Amino acid sequence: MTIKLIRDHGQHYRPRMACLNKLELMVLEMQNPKSGVKSSEQKLNVTSIPHVIAGQDILAWIADHIKVDTQEARAVGTMLVAYGFIYPLQDHKKLILKPDASLYRFQTPYFWPVQKRKADDTGYAIYLAKRNIRKKGTLDGYEQEYYDKLHKWLNHKWDFIVMQAKEQYRVGKERSKSDRVVFDCQERAYWIVHRPPPQTHSAMDYGVDRLIDPNAEEEKTFDYYRRIVIFTQQAIMRPKVKSTVSLGAIVKYMTTYKDHDPFLAPCLPSNPWQTDDDTFWELNMRNVETPTKMRVERWSFSFFELLSDPRGRTDFKVFLKKEFSGENLAFWEAAEEMKWGAASSISEKSQTIFKTFLAPGAPRWINIDGRTMGLTVKGLDHPHRYVLDAAQTHIFMLMKKDTFYRYLKSPVYKDIQKKAISPAPHKFTDSQLEQNARNRKPGIHPIVIWNQEEEERAKAAAAAGPIDIKKLMASKLDRK
Repeated sequence: MTIKLIRDHGQHYRPRMACLNKLELMVLEMQNPKSGVKSSEQKLNVTSIPHVIAGQDILAWIADHIKVDTQEARAVGTMLVAYGFIYPLQDHKKLILKPDASLYRFQTPYFWPVQKRKADDTGYAIYLAKRNIRKKGTLDGYEQEYYDKLHKWLNHKWDFIVMQAKEQYRVGKERSKSDRVVFDCQERAYWIVHRPPPQTHSAMDYGVDRLIDPNAEEEKTFDYYRRIVIFTQQAIMRPKVKSTVSLGAIVKYMTTYKDHDPFLAPCLPSNPWQTDDDTFWELNMRNVETPTKMRVERWSFSFFELLSDPRGRTDFKVFLKKEFSGENLAFWEAAEEMKWGAASSISEKSQTIFKTFLAPGAPRWINIDGRTMGLTVKGLDHPHRYVLDAAQTHIFMLMKKDTFYRYLKSPVYKDIQKKAISPAPHKFTDSQLEQNARNRKPGIHPIVIWNQEEEERAKAAAAAGPIDIKKLMASKLDRK
């Protein structure tokens, strides 16, 4: 029966789980102290390894136990090695059963494929980081390539991965040398099966979930029907939105933004790509002194629109300064800067944010609930890009529900509405359009704009810094 399953598996990959279950039963019989394969203690690199078996003994036991010839017994043994039930101690990259005195060991059941233990990228990254610590940076070529890719892909939680790797490495050093070598071999064999070297065959590469045949029908068990009942109950209890309500929301959105959509409304005063007149760009620069009425009107649509516009955010800062609550927006901007900034500066920025906004007695302390504060401060012990998300969301919702609506009713917003300009549309003749094309001038270089913004940001940071009272009083006395 086992041979038939393996033949079918090799041709069509259909009875995978049945094959794995049969192989599991075979391995359990092989480990029987009375009728199983005889094991002994062998030396590997001056370290005594217990319960070691030879490839030829495995081959002989399979041939005698299931009554097959040597060729089919070797095929079954290779399947045991390829699926990770047995692993080689010497040539660990070749997942085959050699019919000689090569040394093998039974894999611990925790790593058997029938356990359906998911080999995710985080676990593999922890393994590679631990191996990198143990090998002092000398990984194999393909492992180093995997390590670099995972470091880039999982950068947001790499500190957690390194911490776990160091902890596992520390616990491993407390074991005896033989146990440490055995566990390292077991873990390496597991990842050789699930993350094989390039240009090598992996028995686990099939289907989205690897160990599940997508063509096989799921067995209808009690748990299967229980999950269907739970899902149905949740679907019935889930609140529904009427189609009229959702369509009304779409109509409201389109009505609100129709005058600001360049496909539905013309650009005022004119489209610079068609007329070669850059007045539109000059009027809508990032930090222009006097914005247009349409731009100011867009700020009132939502709080997100206000923060997305640098000019609107500057005006909102003026309002917050009068309200003595500028620390909320300053914290939100600092969190955004850390989230989208360079990875090398995350640790330094997190410490600055903690001392400025979160530490007891901080100069610009923010008011958030205790649970969020505790989670944020604890996460800053191992900072990453998104460690401030909970606190940032709390501050964002606080400003959105309260401060934003007071800003729209404030004299600051009404004053900018009065000052805002409404440019008249340009009416160029054909000759004027030709002249504009001939007199076309280059726009401001992005680097120049970036430098200007950096200077303004530095001035704002200096103005928002702590005030030296002694120096201020000394200057007043000198003037008197």
